[in-house]
Amino acid sequence: MKIVVLIKQVPDTAEERTLDRATGRLVRDGAANIVDEINERALEVALRIKDADKATEVVVLTMGPDEAAKAVRKALSMGADAGIHVLDDALAGADIARTAAVLAAALRTTDADVILAGNESTDGRGGMVPAMMAEYLGLPLVGSLAAVALETGKISGERQGEHGTLTVSAALPAVVTVTERTAEARFPNFKGILTAKRKPVTTLTLADLDVPATPAQTVVLNSSERPARVAGRKIVDDGTAGTLLADYLIENRLV
Repeated sequence: MKIVVLIKQVPDTAEERTLDRATGRLVRDGAANIVDEINERALEVALRIKDADKATEVVVLTMGPDEAAKAVRKALSMGADAGIHVLDDALAGADIARTAAVLAAALRTTDADVILAGNESTDGRGGMVPAMMAEYLGLPLVGSLAAVALETGKISGERQGEHGTLTVSAALPAVVTVTERTAEARFPNFKGILTAKRKPVTTLTLADLDVPATPAQTVVLNSSERPARVAGRKIVDDGTAGTLLADYLIENRLV
């Protein structure tokens, strides 16, 4: 069994994030970049499968600048066996469609049984790359799972909806995405940090993948800053607080 986990390096969500007004892109220079938490949860799903079956191989795949290599090493220190880094200057500013095409090309080199990813990244929030990638690869997509179970030749899981839980499954190979309802990721231990330095990382360029260096087909036309938060209304209980609070909730359609 071979599982490839997609990981992405994103600016730390605990810090203030800003957009470059000229390009409409997220400002990443100078920011503290981390492995996206939802990707770490996807990796945790893969590592638990590996814990149960030591013959399982877990490979992480990322696309990004030189800095993204740190994300690969972090994943290796958590327990992944190998890494693939798609690195090419022509990919700067890649949009969703281009990202999916390049990742699909990289995945064709892996012979993966399962491709795991988070349901959406915390920077773009597009949530479309796994589905588009599955389309490129001609594989089924089992998306937004809160729990994952792997059986012989089949993967299944639970998807939480507004009105209940849906059980879904697909034959392997398949693309699978998980939500924040899956287990929290483990921390790298000292042994993992040491061994990560010796694990193999393959760097691929667009030429290696035989993908043309075409520019992104979408551009940001305009962006605006989020309005500053204003102070809320303070209610002092003089015996009418309950009524005032109920009026506020009804007026703002919160109940």
